[in-house]
Formats: sequence, C-alpha cells, structure tokens
Amino acid sequence: MVSVEHSIKFVTEFDETHPVSKQFLAISKEMQVEMLEGMLRELVLPAIQPVIENINEGGSYAILKVVK
Repeated sequence: MVSVEHSIKFVTEFDETHPVSKQFLAISKEMQVEMLEGMLRELVLPAIQPVIENINEGGSYAILKVVK
C-alpha cells in the first residue's frame, strides 16, 4: 500500500485583549501549535471518525486515515 499525505490547515483566531488569550500568546509558537493540534485531535477526531469509517466502507482502492 502506498500512502499519500495531504495537509488541511486550520486557523484559530484569538482576541488578543482577553486574559486567557494573552496567556496563550505568551508561550512559544511551537507550543501554541502543539497545544492547538492536540485539542483538535481530542475534540474533532472523535466527531469525524464515523464519517471516515463510512467513507472507507466501500474502500476497494483507497482508505482514508488520520495520522496522529
């Protein structure tokens, strides 16, 4: 099986005047990305997993997978 990796970008907008946003924006960019990607995996992946399984049911030539 050959894998083709593709990329979907997400953007999170922060109100820089909010106290929680200020704390978040004070950490390094690398940590910000790591935290946001972790949250997306925890919150979004379970919600879309049934859709992915439905897409893959008839997968005779390709199977969609989420890379963690």
